[in-house]
Amino acid sequence: MTSIKEQAAISRLLSFLQDWDNGGKVARSHILDNFIKTNQGKTSPELEQEFSQGASLFLVRLTTWLRLIYMTGSCLDKLLRSIGIFLSAVSSNQYLREFLEVGGVLTLLEILGLEKVREEDKKESIKLLQVIANYGRKYKELICESYGVRSIAEFLAKSKSEETQEEVQLLLDSLVHGNPKYQNQVYKGLIALLSCTSPKAQQLSLQTLRTAQSIIGTTHPSIVECVLKVLRTMHLEVQYEAIELIKDLVNYDVCQALLKGLVELLIPSVKETSKLQPKILNDSLVPQLTAHLPVFLQQAAAAKAIGILARSNTSIAEEMLHLRVVHSLLAAMGNSDHSNSQRQASLTLEYFVQVFPVVEEHVRRSMGEELYKLFLSNAEDLYMKIDSIQADILAANKVNVSKALYLGGVPHSNTTFYLDAHDQDQLAYITYFQKEDVEGEE
Repeated sequence: MTSIKEQAAISRLLSFLQDWDNGGKVARSHILDNFIKTNQGKTSPELEQEFSQGASLFLVRLTTWLRLIYMTGSCLDKLLRSIGIFLSAVSSNQYLREFLEVGGVLTLLEILGLEKVREEDKKESIKLLQVIANYGRKYKELICESYGVRSIAEFLAKSKSEETQEEVQLLLDSLVHGNPKYQNQVYKGLIALLSCTSPKAQQLSLQTLRTAQSIIGTTHPSIVECVLKVLRTMHLEVQYEAIELIKDLVNYDVCQALLKGLVELLIPSVKETSKLQPKILNDSLVPQLTAHLPVFLQQAAAAKAIGILARSNTSIAEEMLHLRVVHSLLAAMGNSDHSNSQRQASLTLEYFVQVFPVVEEHVRRSMGEELYKLFLSNAEDLYMKIDSIQADILAANKVNVSKALYLGGVPHSNTTFYLDAHDQDQLAYITYFQKEDVEGEE
């Protein structure tokens, strides 16, 4: 027989559940407020004691109401926080199992894609998914099998709250750890996020990609193109994270493609620059608004990244000499439409001139003594001192250090960072010099 005390506790539980069953939205909202206030941080045994060993009876009511009202968003944040108290409780495996059995993960993921649901409610949904993922590999796989990576990534791209986006990053970071079956899926989702329009989402994706890259160990072919496109951003915090990822990627098999891509960005194509320049701006009476053309932002960022990579590894610097980086840096220095491109290219070229005598010789000859002295005196401020004729000379330079290196018998670097065979363009380029030499001897 149950004691009088136990009977009283059971009676209180039944009364509480009856109040919930008979209550409307307002009454249930008050019940949730009181539940959150009095039970936050409790363990599973403490919750069972609170509900006279019948806590699951309240949880099932919460999950049932969630499935009924999640599309409307009414009291959704309180409801999700209440469920979170159950799932976050110590020794709460039983509650988790009950929540998953009624399709809890699918409901949480669907909430992320609903336009009528508030951002704050979606944030609570993300927090619950974090709790579930932290239970271990099996539960991370369940989230991924429910098309979770796509839903979470899309929400990160569309979210307007930086605080919420940071919660999403924590979830994605959790999904890439200890999840070998689906870690590549998370990795590809992060790469896809680089093309979104949210600067914060790009920044967080780049940060998480660095972690994912070190875990996975191999690169996806699309990562080079995607990370180079990010350099078009005008947000310095995004540019910083992109360059940090680039510094990591030179240690993988995409190194040659990455270096080649960076050097190519130093000379934007005529097609790119012309399509971004409205025809009305061709009028000489209209100020030329070119300061923030994406290709010029990308050009400046590429020059900066090349300088960082070259200073960190002389072998990388030598490899870029074979890719005609000196010619391209000089051309970027002649871009009078974008001062930061000139500045970054000048600073990077200064390093190459200081380290490689052959570069010093070619740059001096190309610039002429007067301009070269200005360059040596203050490379960073050179763009403020050159006139339009000097800028045109730099932009049209014919410097070819790679040819001089070949004729001098300097081979390409064979260091461990460079694993690929030389691309066909480079082979054709060297073959041209060989043919030219033979014709000259004849």
